[in-house]
Amino acid sequence: MSSRKLNILYSRLSRDDELQGPSNSIVNQQQLLQEYAERNGFTPYIHIQDDGFSGTNWDRPGWQEIISKIEADKVLTLITKDSSRMGRDYIRMGLYREMFREKGVRLIAVNDGIDTAHGDDDFTPFREILSEWYARDTSKKIRAIFKARASEGKHISPAVPYGYLRDREDKQKWIVDEAAAVIVRRIFNMVIEGYGVTQIARTLTEEKVPNPSAHSEMVGGEMRHRYTDPYIWRNTTIAVIIERREYLGHTINCKSYTDSYKSKKRKFTPKEELLIFENTHPAIISEEVWTNAQRLRRTIRRSPKGILPPCRLTGLLYCAQCGAKMTYRTSAPGHGEHNEYVCSKYRVGGGTRSGCTQHFISVPIIEKLILDSIRMVSGFVRENETEFIEKVREAYAIQQTNTVKDCRKQIAKAEKRQGELVLVVKKLLEANVTGRIPDSHFDKMFAEYADEQNGLEKQIAELKERILSYEADSVRADKFIELARRYTDFKELSTAMLNEFVERVLIHETDKSTGKRIRKVDVHLNFIGHFTVPVEEIPLAPEEIESERKDEERKAKRREITRRYRERKKAKALASAEHSADAI
Repeated sequence: MSSRKLNILYSRLSRDDELQGPSNSIVNQQQLLQEYAERNGFTPYIHIQDDGFSGTNWDRPGWQEIISKIEADKVLTLITKDSSRMGRDYIRMGLYREMFREKGVRLIAVNDGIDTAHGDDDFTPFREILSEWYARDTSKKIRAIFKARASEGKHISPAVPYGYLRDREDKQKWIVDEAAAVIVRRIFNMVIEGYGVTQIARTLTEEKVPNPSAHSEMVGGEMRHRYTDPYIWRNTTIAVIIERREYLGHTINCKSYTDSYKSKKRKFTPKEELLIFENTHPAIISEEVWTNAQRLRRTIRRSPKGILPPCRLTGLLYCAQCGAKMTYRTSAPGHGEHNEYVCSKYRVGGGTRSGCTQHFISVPIIEKLILDSIRMVSGFVRENETEFIEKVREAYAIQQTNTVKDCRKQIAKAEKRQGELVLVVKKLLEANVTGRIPDSHFDKMFAEYADEQNGLEKQIAELKERILSYEADSVRADKFIELARRYTDFKELSTAMLNEFVERVLIHETDKSTGKRIRKVDVHLNFIGHFTVPVEEIPLAPEEIESERKDEERKAKRREITRRYRERKKAKALASAEHSADAI
């Protein structure tokens, strides 16, 4: 039985081992093990190796092959150069040594002088502990090096985003790969046009556009991921491309991390902790297009009844009364075609019990109102550019003054509370030290105050960022002018036009106070918000003045008729009451 078992010569080399010289190379390890096996009669033998794998990684293909053979009772002897070749984890190595013992596997570490056929070596556990310490120390040093490079704004990822190439003369420099950049721009434009990631992936697949991995291989780069078909695009690939800030020309470092050198599970770094260095390489996508794409990606558009395509207005319409999003609904089959929006709070909250009204508006009407607003403002911009810039700046000056003033009041209030918390915590510490407050109460109260302090710091940071954003708003008029110049045909409201021009639309409830149904709609455009085109007062023509005079006379006559009717009715009721009193 034992003659059919295997003698395995195992070699492993990590990138760190390469730095220590050629003696650790796979070839040298195999040569040393082969000479030892032939000299000591461990024949026949097979070589199994893991090249480029860390000793803390136990999912190495070669090592997993050995373990599967041992579990199948096919291994007689396992020979390595030293015990660290198997791995650098004291606890795991102890478990594997116990497994080898149960399966009758003889373990030999040539340079360490370990041979389990001669009994356990008392120094083996110490060697394994030292091996683990080495792995931990190496991991700390590597992390420190990467952190330093990341803090300097250098590219630390070995992969280059699709759309860029490394400069052959300067590996830290990224240059635009125009062939791929065209596809990146097209993907963002399709998002602006209302396409979802599934539709974009399907389109690129049908057109047989090489996916990022295939393209990288074609231009001589590293293959990003294994693929079976070079023309298959996946939803996740499209989503990653849309979310990458690198296309703005920025370097984003430390996007993920692991809790320990032993863990291979990567976690995403919180956005506020990312290291962002702006304008480090040529941009492929503008800030406006990228921001618009993120907004559209966050907007969930569902297909009513699973039949119709989702409405492109979803995510843009809001109730002016309660601020809730407007929700799309359509008529049931056989009841005519009605596509409309109503207040989501009204619809979900049980009608009038929700505290809001439905703010109903049909899709054709709101689309016409939006198109008219875009056409009117864009036309005014092209003909009155200077006046437009002045009016936008005036509006922003008023908005900025009020908002900044409010933000500064909130900051002052938060900072005052921070000062109060410092004094409270100080008194709390004194009370705990003197024994007036037990440790259990102190810990609970201290944690609550610490949470409040952290919340105040976050609030102050957000308010300061908001102030800075308002101070930058005065230059947005120029961006809207550029947008208006790009469009010349306003006959039809395209999805791209809708998403590029419109920030949000506020729907007011119908006003019936004048006897007519009047619906007010506020269209807020990107960069400039709600802009009202100045209307020049035109004097009425004589016939219009005469028409208004006659109309006013008719209204006065109706009012007089109504007044007389009410007087007669009142007099009749009074006479009837007097007659009844006389009869009694």
